[in-house]
Amino acid sequence: MSIPTPTPSVPHSHRVESYKPGATIADWRPEDEGFWQSTGHRVAQRNLWVSIPALMLGFVVWQVWSVTVVKLNDVGFGFSKSQLFWLTAIPGVTGGTFRILYTFIGPMFGERKFTAFSTLILVAPMLWLGFALQDSGTPYWELALIAAVCGIGGANFASSMANIGFFFPKREKGSANGLNGGLGNLGVSVVQLVAPLVVTAAVLGAPAGGPQHDGKKNTDIWLQNGAFLWVPLLVIMALAAWFLMNDLKVAAAPFSQQKIIFKRKHNWLMTWLYVGTFGSFIGFAAGLPLLIKNNFEAQGYQATTYAWIGPFIGALTRWGGGWLSDKIGGARVTILSFVGMAAALVVVIFALPSGGQEGDFWPFYIGFLVAFAFSGLGNGSTFRQIPVIFRDQHMREAAGKGPEAQAAALKQSEMESGAVTGFSSAIAAYGFFFIPAMFAAMAVTNALWIFIGFYATCLVVCWWFYARKGAEAPS
Repeated sequence: MSIPTPTPSVPHSHRVESYKPGATIADWRPEDEGFWQSTGHRVAQRNLWVSIPALMLGFVVWQVWSVTVVKLNDVGFGFSKSQLFWLTAIPGVTGGTFRILYTFIGPMFGERKFTAFSTLILVAPMLWLGFALQDSGTPYWELALIAAVCGIGGANFASSMANIGFFFPKREKGSANGLNGGLGNLGVSVVQLVAPLVVTAAVLGAPAGGPQHDGKKNTDIWLQNGAFLWVPLLVIMALAAWFLMNDLKVAAAPFSQQKIIFKRKHNWLMTWLYVGTFGSFIGFAAGLPLLIKNNFEAQGYQATTYAWIGPFIGALTRWGGGWLSDKIGGARVTILSFVGMAAALVVVIFALPSGGQEGDFWPFYIGFLVAFAFSGLGNGSTFRQIPVIFRDQHMREAAGKGPEAQAAALKQSEMESGAVTGFSSAIAAYGFFFIPAMFAAMAVTNALWIFIGFYATCLVVCWWFYARKGAEAPS
């Protein structure tokens, strides 16, 4: 049932002007079918398809270290396995921390302006990384600092996902968030696929600098190209966001209003579930290249050949998780995702080298691909659950109180679900840090058993609060 909202008493021509690219939109009613068909759908789609590539580049910057570390020692850096895992993990700390800030800053300043700014500033770490990689004498502390700054790219996800949710009606939120998050997540695969290709030749010409010698393969490579390649694309997408996206007044909210989510029980419960889904996706994406290199390179399997496919599958199934959740309910899909991830990791555990045995690459690899697929489903389904939970809760409280109270409840639910989406993504982003850090600090098999145990707790939470008959917040 559509919730009526007041229409501004301004001439129609002025209202048309207000929906043009770059404008701030005051009147936004996606649940009003007439408005959605005449204006809303077109504007929402334009914002979505600018947001996606901008978010994708944020993931590229965030994940560039997962593929860079694979080649560092080959060109003379000489770091230990533990040091390399830490370089992979460090962006997860800054990514998660800045996601918390970005969750609340975007609505305060306007998402169009903030998307342009947050994309443009990523030029700095890419330039810094490109120059640092040309000197094998660059100290470890400097590379760790660059890795930390690159982590800011991961923060863009929080503001982007919170923003896109405002543009779409309830029935399409799962698919829209799935597309934005799923195709945005493709940045992980894009950097892991493209970077190893562009470093093999001087494709960027003399301005990118000279080659380093790959002592392992006895050939020249241009490791800096894996960083410099993205600089012009970041500039282009920052300009596209500035000139083509819109700010929504309905999405604007000071922190004093947004902080109410910290009192909401379902904020913390959904954050727990999203740590299990997205935390797994991003942590596995960060750690898999080195897992392949350390455990299976001696058998002839190259990390750069295989690592990108897992995140690619997970990004695509994220959209599938959102779409399927719109059809059968997010909680059911979330439960399916945890069962699938747990089963897949059991296969991975028994395929890893142990007791002097080499291990079996293909069961290991296929197990991880399946884990990525189910993590993607869960990424889509949990983000579909959040707006449904908060909308239903607020609309129940406003039931029977009249159209104005219902309109106010709908607006409040949109604001809270956007903030919860950003906050839960921020906490889950620490999986980028903790999973590679656990691989560095303990036996990989022990870490994987811990993940399986965590998935069991997620299953209990999701079933009890959201999926069982008579659940508190069916979603």
